[in-house]
Amino acid sequence: LTFRDMTLDDRDTVLPMVDAFYRSNAVDHPVPREIVGGPFWLLPGMALLRGTLIFEEGRLAGYLYVTLCYSAEVGGTCVFIEEVYLLPEFRGRGLGRQVLEWIFTQYPDSRRFRLEVTQMNQGAAHLYEKCGFQYLRYDQMVLDR
Repeated sequence: LTFRDMTLDDRDTVLPMVDAFYRSNAVDHPVPREIVGGPFWLLPGMALLRGTLIFEEGRLAGYLYVTLCYSAEVGGTCVFIEEVYLLPEFRGRGLGRQVLEWIFTQYPDSRRFRLEVTQMNQGAAHLYEKCGFQYLRYDQMVLDR
C-alpha cells in the first residue's frame, strides 16, 4: 500500500467515499451531507486533521482521517482514528491491518490510538481487536452546535 495526504484537488474523488462511509454500518446515526464535506475545506494548514488517500498498486483503495490531541489520562498524544474507509473491492484482503500498521508508524511516540466502532460493524471490530485494540467502556456524551 501507498499513502498520500489529501489536497483540495482531491475533494471530488474523496467526497463520494465519505458519503458512502456515512451511509454504512460504521455510523449509527444520520449525519447531514453538508457536514461530511466540511473537513475538506479545513485540510490546508489545519494542524489537527490529517486526511490521507490509500492506494494499492496505484489504484485508489480508500481514505482515512486522523486527529491528534493530548490525553492527560495517558500522559501524551492520542491519535484518534476518525475514519478508515476502503472501497468495497478492496475489503476482506488484509488491507485494513496494513492501514492501521501505517498509522502506527506515522505516530511512533503516541501514547494511545483511539477509534470508535458501532455494534453493527463487527467485521471492523474483529480487525481492531486482532490489532490489539480493546474496548474502553466510557459512555459518550456530546453537545453539538
